Amino acid sequence: MLKVKDIHKRFGGIHALNGVSLEVQKGTIVGLIGPNGSGKSTLFNVISGFYPADAGTIEFNGEFITRLPPYEVARKGLVRTFQVSKAPKQMTVMENMLLACNQQIGENVFSALFKRGKIAKQDKGNIEKAVSLLEFTGVAHLANEYAGNLSGGQQKLLSLARILIRNPSLVLLDEPTAGVNPTLTKKFMAFIKDLQCNHGNTFFLVEHDMNLISNICDYVYVLDSGVNIAEGTPEKILNDPKVLEVYLGGRKSKRVQEGGTPDS
Repeated sequence: MLKVKDIHKRFGGIHALNGVSLEVQKGTIVGLIGPNGSGKSTLFNVISGFYPADAGTIEFNGEFITRLPPYEVARKGLVRTFQVSKAPKQMTVMENMLLACNQQIGENVFSALFKRGKIAKQDKGNIEKAVSLLEFTGVAHLANEYAGNLSGGQQKLLSLARILIRNPSLVLLDEPTAGVNPTLTKKFMAFIKDLQCNHGNTFFLVEHDMNLISNICDYVYVLDSGVNIAEGTPEKILNDPKVLEVYLGGRKSKRVQEGGTPDS
């Protein structure tokens, strides 16, 4: 579904991405890990069109999207969340959901004047779908609350619901559980796994919680200083000497030695 090949990105004298290549297969959950400053969020910004790549190619569903702006990337079905919620704070949860809907007929001036019946029908369908997704993510009771009044965890759930209303092919999740309490983290990840198993959704996520990575991901890539240093199943990655050296400071935790996962 997604093929990233030999991507380079510089910021002045800093080579943030230095020939990064990876693939995401349809229907999988793929993780991206690495120490702070390794280039994870930069890679997400390049894939989603927020940063232009200096070199390399990005292919999505058989089509090259390397130089497309973010809105065109999103229209093709590749959408993302951010570490900090981008939901307009002075709009309600429901208004945020409806704002994200695809191809709304009423946005066209001609249609607004002469296709009111179709607009009303579409609006009804969008509201029903928004309510269903808010119920699925557990925030339906906050539909009329301003987004700015939600907790960090609730805003993450709203971000997920807003993305799903667009029927995306691939979702990029940038640290989806950062700043979220353990209860909501489990809830959020349960939604992701349910969407993969029961609806065929595909996810590519940046995470620091190694236990979460090992429990939810089918495949994992590791970056260090903008370079791929390892890839494979979570079990392989969590026991890779290079990963332990770079990501965990060379210390193999007792849990890893006993066959578990490293401490997050």
